[in-house]
Amino acid sequence: MVVLNKIYTKTGDDGSTALSTGERRPKHDLRVAAYGTVDEANACIGMARIHTSGMDGPVDAILARIQNDLFDLGADLATPETDEPPQYEPLRIIETQVKRIEADIDMLNADLKPLRSFILPGGSPAAAALHLARTVSRRAERLMTELAQTPGETVNAQALRYINRVSDFLFVASRAVNEDGARDVLWTPGENR
Repeated sequence: MVVLNKIYTKTGDDGSTALSTGERRPKHDLRVAAYGTVDEANACIGMARIHTSGMDGPVDAILARIQNDLFDLGADLATPETDEPPQYEPLRIIETQVKRIEADIDMLNADLKPLRSFILPGGSPAAAALHLARTVSRRAERLMTELAQTPGETVNAQALRYINRVSDFLFVASRAVNEDGARDVLWTPGENR
């Protein structure tokens, strides 16, 4: 259980932060940047939910579940795997979470017409906000894949799959809240030459 009774600790005043293992890392460390960007994506989803709250359909409830899963993902990233036996079972993203978001994507995508062009972010405030969350989640994914390729670092394979699916879900959800794609703004290549 998390207990936050004092918000400032002054321990980060030297530019470092603690991972869940207690290990101190610079605040610009790639692992810290990865889970910080997952947190940014979560905040963007929170902003999108201002627009999806009260809408018909399942999008808002799925977004609420994804927000909780993104905290799980942050905890996963903040707890690097080590050769030392853990003091407690670390929280990890698991295949069930990946499968569930895949089912959500398939369910929403079933009502959408196939795309014939790329989509510009917009159409409705909810769709634009979901596109912003999508781009931030893609940035988190790029940082996570870079971290996974860094010698001495590991990233849970299910965590990588999950963040990839989050951005896929946000894309499909943006189309769903755009009246199932009817309000999508399509890219016209070279239109303004």
